[in-house]
This record gives sequence, structure tokens and C-alpha cells, in this order.
Amino acid sequence: MRNIEDTYRHKGLRARLVQELKEKGIKDEQVLNAIGRVPRHVFFESSFVKFAYQDQAFPISAGQTISQPYTVAYQTQLLELNKSDRVLEIGTGSGYQAAVLMEIGVTLFSIERQRELFEKSNRQLSIMGYQGRFFLGDGYQGLPGFAPFDKIIITAGAPFIPQELLKQLVIGGVMVIPVGEKTQIMVKIVRLSETEFKQQKFGEFAFVPMLKGIIK
Repeated sequence: MRNIEDTYRHKGLRARLVQELKEKGIKDEQVLNAIGRVPRHVFFESSFVKFAYQDQAFPISAGQTISQPYTVAYQTQLLELNKSDRVLEIGTGSGYQAAVLMEIGVTLFSIERQRELFEKSNRQLSIMGYQGRFFLGDGYQGLPGFAPFDKIIITAGAPFIPQELLKQLVIGGVMVIPVGEKTQIMVKIVRLSETEFKQQKFGEFAFVPMLKGIIK
């Protein structure tokens, strides 16, 4: 990591967080290792750093939140990532989930609809040395010009499954999306053919809503 204060104390707190995630059922070693390496505290304002390694969501700018580490780990584990994967993330937000994905080694494409967050997370990830492709855009539309993707992860609560995003999956590809209004059910979708998809439903979660359009 470039220009990042990451002390022994921070590393110790991350190790404790990783152990907590293991106890909560996260088994994918590459996910646990990534969370153990990403300095979550740098995504917090300095006065709130003490909350960085608690397993809870926390408010950030533009009315959004940095996701709970367990939720980040759970969604990432469901993706069943390979380092060769091209991954589309809908909702860059703070950039923490993006950092975890890139720490695993995937090629990341990420969309954020709010310019304030887009600029802030892009700047932070660049400072940390991560190299992904970041776009200001409407997540419901995805990135058809860069499709298809091996994996797609949606980091906001979608009221329905966007058909445009399903089209951007490779056959055999996986989408992980929280679906619902007030609370969401985590859904894993596998594309079986041009027209067939298999769905599996997992636990209940709470996300900020997935909204259309761009805020400039």
C-alpha cells in the first residue's frame, strides 16, 4: 500500500475481525485473507477510525454507508471468485468492497451513480495502489460495452433483478444481488444458457436502496 498509515494496532484489529468473520461462518480463505489485508480504517473520516474494525455498517458521505464486513465477506464468498475473473461491481460507494475484490486479484469494473462518492473512492483507491476501471453511471444499465462479465456483484438493495445486468453475464457466470424493498434477500444467480438462469436464496440483509440515474 502506498502512503497509508497501517500500524501494528490496525493489523491486530483486522486479525481479530477476520477471526470474528470465521466464527460467523465465512470459510473462503481468499476472502478472509483479502479482508485481513485491506486497511478498512482509511475509508473512514479520522474522527471515526475507532469504528473501522467493528463488524458493522457505518455512515459515509452522500447518505450512503460502508457495508458491514460480514456482508462484504458473505457476498464475496458467494461469487466463488477466480483470479482470472472479470467482475462488475454495481455501487462503488466507499470503495471498500472494491478493494477486497481487487486484493483477491480479479479485474474489476465498478459503477457509482453519485459523483461525490465516485471521485472520493476513485482517489482513495488510487492512493492505495489499486488499479480498477471506475465509471460514473447508472448501475441498472451496467457496462454493456465491456461485457460479458464472469461475476456481477450488486452492493445496494434492488427492488427487482435488472434484466440488463443478467444479459451481461457470461454463460456459467454468477450474479450476487440483494433483492427487496425495506429488507433484502441475498440471491445468487447462475447463468446456465442464453435464456436459462438458476436462483438460490440466502439470508436476509439490509442495504441502502439501488436507485436509477446519475447524481452529478
